[in-house]
Amino acid sequence: MNIDGNTIFIPGATSGIGLALAVRLQAMGNTVVIGGRRTDLLEHLAAEYGLGTVRIDTADPASIAEATADVIGRYPDLNVLVAMAGIMRVEDWTTPGFLADAEATVTTNLLGPIRLIAALTEHLRTRPGATIITVSSGLAHAPLRITPTYNATKAAIHMLSETLRLQLAPAGVQVIELVPPSVRTALLPGQETSDFAMPLDEFADEVMTLLKTRPDAAEILVERVKFLRFGEARGDYDQVVATLNASDPHAR
Repeated sequence: MNIDGNTIFIPGATSGIGLALAVRLQAMGNTVVIGGRRTDLLEHLAAEYGLGTVRIDTADPASIAEATADVIGRYPDLNVLVAMAGIMRVEDWTTPGFLADAEATVTTNLLGPIRLIAALTEHLRTRPGATIITVSSGLAHAPLRITPTYNATKAAIHMLSETLRLQLAPAGVQVIELVPPSVRTALLPGQETSDFAMPLDEFADEVMTLLKTRPDAAEILVERVKFLRFGEARGDYDQVVATLNASDPHAR
C-alpha cells in the first residue's frame, strides 16, 4: 500500500484506533472518509479535522449498503477500505445471559467486515492501488478468558484475511491485516487508563511507520503484539496464554 495519494474509507473511526489512524493518514496526503453511527459526532470531527464523513451502522446490512453506495458516489476515487468497526464484550459461558452479547459480537466483528468488503470489492477492483485493511487482534492467536466470542471473531478475521489475499491478489487488490495488541481505548471499561494496554498514540505512530516502510506487508505487527502472535510458533503458547490471563486486569 502506498502511504499517500489514496482515498480511504474507515467505518468505525469516530474514536480510538480508527480516528487516530484517520488523522495520521490524512496528514500524509490522503483523502479520508470516516463512518460512524452518531451524526452529531461525525459533524464535530468533520469540523475539527476536515475529514469526510458518512453515517453507517456496521451491524445493519441496509446501512452498510446505503453508506458504501454514498461513499462511492461522492468519492469515486475510493481505493482503500479499513474495516475498523468492532465491539468487545465480557462473557461468562458458565452462566445464563451471555448469548445476546455473543451474537452482537459476531454481527459487528465478523458479519460487518464481510458485508463491507462484499459491498466494495467490485469497485475496488477497478481502482489503482486498491487495498483492504482488515483489523484482527493479538487475541486471534492467544485467548483472553473473559472475551470468548471476541477472540473467535478475530481469529476468523485472520483466516478471512489470509484467504481473501489469495483470491484478490490476481485482481490487483492488496489485503493487509492490522493486528493490534491491547491499546488504550474505550473497547472495554478501564482500558483507556490501563497500564497493561499500549498508549494509543504510540500504537498509531508505529502502525504508520510500518505502513510506510513495509508497503508489501501482509500483516502489520507492532512489537507489543508479537508476544501473542507468535506464541505457538515459538513453542511457548501455554505460557503466553497463562501470562496474558494473569497480567491483563480485565481477566480478573
